[in-house]
Amino acid sequence: MGPFLQSWNKIFVLSCIFAVSVDPLFFYIPVINENNTCWYLDKKLEITASVLRFFTDIFYILHIIFQFRTGYIASSPTTFDRGVLVEDRYAIAKRYLSTYFLIDVFAVLPLPQVVILVVLPNLRSSEVAKAKNILMFIVLCQYVPRLIRIRPLYLQITRSAGVITETPWPGAVLILLIYLLASHVLGALWYLLSIERKDACWRDVCRNNSTGCNQAYLYCGDKENIFLQTACLPINSNNIDPNFGIYVPALNNVSQSTDFLAKLFYCVCWGLQNLSSRGQNLKTSTYAWENLFALFVSISGLVLFALLIANVQTYLKSAHLREEEMRVKSRDTDQWMSYRLLPENLKERIRRHEKYRWHQTSGVDEELLLMNLPKDLRRAIKRHLCLSLLMRVPMFENMDDPLLDALCDRLKPVLYTEGSCIIREEDPVYEMLFIMRGNLMSMTTDGGITGFFKSDVLKGGDFCGEELLTWALDPTSVSRLPSSTRTVETMSEVEAFALTAEDLKFVQ
Repeated sequence: MGPFLQSWNKIFVLSCIFAVSVDPLFFYIPVINENNTCWYLDKKLEITASVLRFFTDIFYILHIIFQFRTGYIASSPTTFDRGVLVEDRYAIAKRYLSTYFLIDVFAVLPLPQVVILVVLPNLRSSEVAKAKNILMFIVLCQYVPRLIRIRPLYLQITRSAGVITETPWPGAVLILLIYLLASHVLGALWYLLSIERKDACWRDVCRNNSTGCNQAYLYCGDKENIFLQTACLPINSNNIDPNFGIYVPALNNVSQSTDFLAKLFYCVCWGLQNLSSRGQNLKTSTYAWENLFALFVSISGLVLFALLIANVQTYLKSAHLREEEMRVKSRDTDQWMSYRLLPENLKERIRRHEKYRWHQTSGVDEELLLMNLPKDLRRAIKRHLCLSLLMRVPMFENMDDPLLDALCDRLKPVLYTEGSCIIREEDPVYEMLFIMRGNLMSMTTDGGITGFFKSDVLKGGDFCGEELLTWALDPTSVSRLPSSTRTVETMSEVEAFALTAEDLKFVQ
């Protein structure tokens, strides 16, 4: 994954988190007018939420465009790397269309903006309630795919970045942010359901009234139902009312307010308190939907609390173990370098190599891991990793399978940092190198002409040190190793497999 794509994915994940924080704002749009016994829609908040949603949708649209132009790694039994990069536009489009395309399109549809800016202004008062319910249903439905897209992108970022956190606190902070986001969503739902509960109470009273109550007037218009001023009043007696239960605080404190920040923080606080207590302090009425919501809050709090504890414990344990292992190895290396009085430039190169090796292997000893596996499984793994590399050498193409298996088994993984000199011209060749990834510069002055110079770039699938082949396969060769005909230096970080002179002689 290129640097631009890594940066874009990070930006898009942040925009997704912002988007799932913006969507609950639509739930705060309905406001109660207690004096006129009706409810209305906060126009200012409608515009604000729509504009914020518009900006998050821009990131989704850009993401969809990039997905049609972003290659992917596909597994291949003949590849010499960890996979083959697919750059064909048709294959990329086919893969994206069969995975997350429909989810992304549904998440980016500007349905809330259409309802607010186009549909609602053209409706009669009696139709606004239905449109409001449709709007809230749309927001809830689109909220799910927006959440779904965050996790795979986050995992993709962490895999490609390969960063090991120095301390466990960023992981714990991430979990706490998820906790706060859940509190924000539950608080917004609680506010919306309190408005719905008040509206349902008014409708019940209006339906049972014989004086001609008009339910259309429950949405604030030109007329009002005066007699409802004494109906459906939330009585704050011990924080519970027979009709409104857990909705009493919202109806008494924020349902009539247009101060958005006051409503937001009050509802988030309510959500956090009840998630933290797993809903133990909720005193519900006999209203069925209210009890279902209270049950949902309790279960959500229990699940989040369990996840928080489990993840923090796991993260702390793994982070401390990994951090301690890194610290011990780094300390031992520094002590050895100081004891040997190495110059600072050599120390820096060693530190860079150790950091790169840790980055690539995550501290795992690959050779030890393979040695602990059964022989047949180890042979299958080595054959999968190395056979295609060996088959790039013409001399190995017609070799018998047992010999190829023996060669694969003798190959050892090696890592080089940028700027490393692998071999110099005229130096003895100790090993043959099969490149998995990275670029190397091969230079030679041995052309039979004074001032001759030739250079080539070696990349994944190439090899160097082939002078050993003729030497190893010649039964009359002496113990003196052949000399290199070129100088090879790394242009980037390089992963490769090495086959030493002793290994070639052993296989012979």
